[in-house]
Amino acid sequence: MNDALPMVQIDAVSKGFGVGPARVEVLRDLQMEVAKGSMLAVVGPSGVGKSTLLHLIGLLERPDSGEITIGGEPMGTLDAEARAAVRNRTIGFVFQHHYLLDELDARDNIALPLRIAGEGAAASRARADELLEAVSLNQRSHHFPDQLSGGEQQRVAVARALAMGPRLLLADEPTGNLDRANSEQVFELVRELHLLAGLTSIIVTHDEEMARMCDGVFRLAPAGEALDYV
Repeated sequence: MNDALPMVQIDAVSKGFGVGPARVEVLRDLQMEVAKGSMLAVVGPSGVGKSTLLHLIGLLERPDSGEITIGGEPMGTLDAEARAAVRNRTIGFVFQHHYLLDELDARDNIALPLRIAGEGAAASRARADELLEAVSLNQRSHHFPDQLSGGEQQRVAVARALAMGPRLLLADEPTGNLDRANSEQVFELVRELHLLAGLTSIIVTHDEEMARMCDGVFRLAPAGEALDYV
């Protein structure tokens, strides 16, 4: 990977949903660059395409036109298997809802991506234990999701997103379901881990205060056009 290149580059990307008169153009000819090691907030009114943009960068969806490049590698020509490999190897996801599995305790929820990737149980749990300590939940490793507070659940979700050692972290309203105190704690944790792990992070948020604490802010206007980029 060439460190001089942006971690994420979006060139003339458009994305819409539906057909005929019902079609809605969500993103239109979008241009965007995210430097390696930076933390970028994506903000804008509801419905302008913030989550769609994150799904495109995370290779969960394909653009209708344009190119998305991650770590200097164009994604457009990759087949589904290759895209899944990049996604699993390079990208960590944190969503507004934690999506933890109720039947697994905190340690095994964090270890799950490693087990799916073929890592052994002992090594996966050892990595999970490291991450539980990093998110200050090492005393809660054997607690199940319904035994954790909302803030604790989201901290486990952050740890799970980092289990595979990604270079790119995508967070979609990661504190949207939390009260102010827990929101601040989770965001501070994300920022601390971002720096410690040398991540590039893109965070969709409605929280202007949180956005101002990032390295840059990308504002989306209706029709998915960049309103400003600071």
